[in-house]
Amino acid sequence: MLQPRPRLRLFVSVPLIAGQAVATNRDQGHYLSAVMRAEIGEAVLLFNGVDGEWLCRIEALAKAGAALAPQHQTRPQTPEPDLWLLAAPLKRDRTDLVAEKATELGVSRLWPVFTRRTNIGRVNQERMRAHLIEAAEQCERLSIPELAEPVALDKALAGWPAERPLLFLDESGGGLPLAEVAAPGPAALLVGPEGGFDSEERRMLAEKPYARPVSLGPRILRAETAAMAALAVWQAVAGDWKTGPRG
Repeated sequence: MLQPRPRLRLFVSVPLIAGQAVATNRDQGHYLSAVMRAEIGEAVLLFNGVDGEWLCRIEALAKAGAALAPQHQTRPQTPEPDLWLLAAPLKRDRTDLVAEKATELGVSRLWPVFTRRTNIGRVNQERMRAHLIEAAEQCERLSIPELAEPVALDKALAGWPAERPLLFLDESGGGLPLAEVAAPGPAALLVGPEGGFDSEERRMLAEKPYARPVSLGPRILRAETAAMAALAVWQAVAGDWKTGPRG
């Protein structure tokens, strides 16, 4: 008979080894003790992006932090599909939404890129990483997407690996449907800002042998909607949805 999964799951940045206690940070200690009202001895699932997922027991609990004892591994580490998302920063709540859904939809790397029509001047990387971690904890993936340093679009393309196709969402309708282009293997999706790419950016992208315009249909989508729709289409066609047993 399958045992119910613990209600608590956290990301940690230390090795997970049977018998080697793990200390949480202050925020996690507050979450366990004050928010979730956890108790000594309660089971918590931990993951770190390297050692898989582990069943742990709470040994000590306080708002300043908790101590957890790893018992056994419940799932081995498995790789995520090698899919990058390059997205122009949006207003705060909408950027948070893109980060959350990109994590849920299996993105391995999230890369904020500034385009000519981007109307946001900076990215709060600490806030974005917090959303990546929280989404990974909730959706039960075993890793956190890499958060790349925000750069201008031309700088992102300057050192682009030629073996990685770059599929950019072209709202002008000049590309093939994404579902016809998506294929297994390394890939990247590029989503522009509200208002889309300007003519110079389209020309720059068209000159890159690895870049290809793609379409999501006849309607003009908001940038965050386009990002989520593109990720869902790519994963449905080319992603790896196999899951292992849950402990």
